[in-house]
Amino acid sequence: MRTLIAIPAYNEAENIERVIHHLQETLPGYDYVIINDGSTDNTKEICQANHFPMIDQAVNLGLAGTFQCGMKYALYHGYDAVIQFDGDGQHRPEYIPEMEQKIREGADIVIGSRFVTKPKPSSMRMFGSDLIQFFTRVTTGQKIKDPTSGMRMYGKRVIRAMAEQINLAPEPDTISYLMRCGAKVAEVQVEMDERIAGESYLTAWRSVQYMSSVCLSILFIGAFRKRIPLED
Repeated sequence: MRTLIAIPAYNEAENIERVIHHLQETLPGYDYVIINDGSTDNTKEICQANHFPMIDQAVNLGLAGTFQCGMKYALYHGYDAVIQFDGDGQHRPEYIPEMEQKIREGADIVIGSRFVTKPKPSSMRMFGSDLIQFFTRVTTGQKIKDPTSGMRMYGKRVIRAMAEQINLAPEPDTISYLMRCGAKVAEVQVEMDERIAGESYLTAWRSVQYMSSVCLSILFIGAFRKRIPLED
């Protein structure tokens, strides 16, 4: 099984070197590629100096366009699975083999979940996660315990769909839509680290906007969107 670790990076100069070195130490021999999303800091120069495999986007496309670039790369090179792996150091590589096993067992999407065996804490952010979880269950009949986790692995059928179809961002509403299209989803218990350096895009206000738009998309856009066939 060939797995590609796709690492979208926007202004991660303070993190990317540490993240890649930890990845190399933990999973030597695994293929990875950094997709530099038009960073305005020296992320690109750090990757070049360290000879990290990198796709350099001249302009900032955002997460959706950047991850689709990684999916196109994976499809072209014939990978069996792709994992979305953050460049800020929050995701831990030691869980990747267990996620791969779920793909081998037939899952199309594997979510690195913080709440498979551990309870979800009470907070406004987790309240938003609960809403997304509720709307996903209402519309698909399936329960995802950590729908906002960004650590997700995708199998061949989803790689092709996300590489070739437009508007399939790596977000919870897309996961819900793909479940309606027949994708099988599994979760693996993981731990995540806090960002050490740099700033997260999601401020408190942006988090509210994000949760609202995702819930609306799951309820209304996904309900009327034409289903796509998932093919190997």
